[in-house]
Amino acid sequence: MKQISLILALVISFFSNAQQPADLILYNGTIYKVDDQFSTCTAVAIRNHKIIATGSTNEITSKYFSKNKLDLHGKFAYPGFIDAHAHFYRYGLGLQTADLYGIHSWEETVARLQQFASTHAEGWLLGRGWDQNLWTNKEFPDRALLDQLFPERPVVLTRVDGHAVIANAKALELAGIKPGTTLTGGKIEEKNGKLTGVLIDNATDLVYRYVPEPTIKQSAASLLQGQENCFAVGLTTVDDCGLDYPTVLFIDSLQKSGQLKMRIYAMLSDRTENYNFLFKRGRIKTDHLNVRSFKVYADGALGSRGACLLAPYSDKPEWSGFLLSSQKHFDSVANIIYQHGFQMCTHAIGDSGNRTMLKIYAKYLKKQNDLRWRIEHAQVINLQDFSLFRNYSIVPSVQPTHATSDMKWAVDRLGKERMKGAYAYKDLLDQNHWIPLGTDFPIEDISPLKTFYAAVVRKDITGYPEQGFQMEDALSRKEAMRGMTIWAAKANFEENEKGSIENGKFADIVVLDQDLMTTNEKQILQTKVIMTILNGSIVYKK
Repeated sequence: MKQISLILALVISFFSNAQQPADLILYNGTIYKVDDQFSTCTAVAIRNHKIIATGSTNEITSKYFSKNKLDLHGKFAYPGFIDAHAHFYRYGLGLQTADLYGIHSWEETVARLQQFASTHAEGWLLGRGWDQNLWTNKEFPDRALLDQLFPERPVVLTRVDGHAVIANAKALELAGIKPGTTLTGGKIEEKNGKLTGVLIDNATDLVYRYVPEPTIKQSAASLLQGQENCFAVGLTTVDDCGLDYPTVLFIDSLQKSGQLKMRIYAMLSDRTENYNFLFKRGRIKTDHLNVRSFKVYADGALGSRGACLLAPYSDKPEWSGFLLSSQKHFDSVANIIYQHGFQMCTHAIGDSGNRTMLKIYAKYLKKQNDLRWRIEHAQVINLQDFSLFRNYSIVPSVQPTHATSDMKWAVDRLGKERMKGAYAYKDLLDQNHWIPLGTDFPIEDISPLKTFYAAVVRKDITGYPEQGFQMEDALSRKEAMRGMTIWAAKANFEENEKGSIENGKFADIVVLDQDLMTTNEKQILQTKVIMTILNGSIVYKK
């Protein structure tokens, strides 16, 4: 009997000590798990697309074996980065149009457009990225030069924030836009009774509706090129804010065919057909696609003075901006979204736009809850309104690079007093003790490293200002990293499947050459993505 017991003990010991199979093992690194304790390990084992174990290199390599072992050589790994607010599809499409970002005059902008037109000779001439705030006179452009150079070809150039365009005479003619035209939530700029070509917020739709839709081939190419660029900066999930349901179904088809690997949290646009579609179909959830929310626009952008303010703009005393729809519309949308149990995500920039939506949210949410209704941007908040985020569990979803892009002119728009509630990420974090971070690309650069830098250092890429911008609003390094990973996942109801390197979660990991938690601030922007792993497979390697 004793012999049988001994043999049984030996068998159990053998099998318990036998190595278990893994599809991939990472070892010899500093791996930030971004769990509750913000702990680290040196090795990770992955099987069937998920993390099955974390620990020391000795523990993991002793317990698991794999044909695929990656020595990190002391490099630094983090959960795959999540961009909580982006325009992934639009970014991809934009890669096929004229790049007008960062140009310091209207004349240079048009010269860049001419260069693009020389190799893109057919169809509508499209571009994006101009920003009059970078120019000497900081005034909106006029279409005269476009009319002169492109008299027979329609031209539509979108401002950096997507809330204004300039169109030439041909495009205005095709769209039927004439002097004196007015509309709700938009503005058509005129000078001496003549159209300047600048259309703001809802007015942009008057010309956009005539721009030809991309072909299926173009759409697929846009998504795949966008994916490639995102993987190269360590992104494994993006929130695509404001899509129509046919585009979402197309994305789903590319994901199911294996062509599109990027995980996407898709917000449907505020349109009747989108509500009808999702209310009838119900939430869509796969390992790569999550559709359970709607994107609504309260107001425009601060840069084009479309943001709705409680008091007039400091640099335009007769103007306070505007809401893009009536309060009745926002109330009815909140009601129907609440009744159907979906998430509401609203773009709100100005303090009036934010107050309007916070109070409408409060009407339906009633108290603290776990519905995770979001305010996208939450850019300018009246000091009396911060507590509304806490009282009704409303999630502020912010983009740190907006602060460092806007800081040179935001005080001109708002004045010093209102700036106390602007880009106030620390105050927003303090409301619910978590805050998701994104970029709003293509409005800003897609790099999560720039998000981290702007959140923590509060400077632009040139190192300005020397002491940092409103440093009382800066986030700590741990807070910024959580905002790009686990808190971004939580904003999407996905914190149990991604956002940290823990057992049972998707094996989405990014490997960097420097330690973001300890490196000096200048080196943050010099950090390189060595490898991006999604679903346990390497999708980018430097």
